[in-house]
Amino acid sequence: MTEKEKMEHQMLYDANYDKELEAERLECKSLCQVYNHLPIKDLEGRKNMIKKILGKTGDSIHIEPDFWCDYGSRIEVGENFYSNHGLVILDAGKVTFGNNVFIAPGCGFHTSGHPIDFERRNQGLEYAYPISVGNNVWFGAGVQVMPGVSIGDNVVIGGGSIVVKDIPSNSVAVGNPCKVIRKITAADKHRNWDR
Repeated sequence: MTEKEKMEHQMLYDANYDKELEAERLECKSLCQVYNHLPIKDLEGRKNMIKKILGKTGDSIHIEPDFWCDYGSRIEVGENFYSNHGLVILDAGKVTFGNNVFIAPGCGFHTSGHPIDFERRNQGLEYAYPISVGNNVWFGAGVQVMPGVSIGDNVVIGGGSIVVKDIPSNSVAVGNPCKVIRKITAADKHRNWDR
């Protein structure tokens, strides 16, 4: 198996020294660099460039610069996707977002991880587990989502949370580690986060 095939099959693979993967990352990061330097008012140019970077998108997508990812081709976003500044997606594993996903500033989605033992880690080995996000999800500022996490539909993740386990649908979750603090109810249609 190639290192890329190992990556795609959630096996340990050589992330640091494999020339094929390095070339793909450099190409993607070059496109991200261009995207991040497009004029802010060039909304059509930004939309076209982000569609070139990502594997699959809906028609309505907006990502504020700066935005960085590793491969781009392994990211899928649905309709009505919005991210504020500072989004980072490490997409060695596939990252899928549903419709109506809103991401506050400074969030990260990290499919990559490294062995705990330093011998294998120092060899450049890593693993990549997919991240899945459902529909109608809002991430507060500074949320970090770790490898292998699935987040259901109609979820709010509070700012500063570190998501290391799956979050079920219709939940408000917050903390480090992120935990469900309550279900979303009909009463939420009549109040804000702070009430």
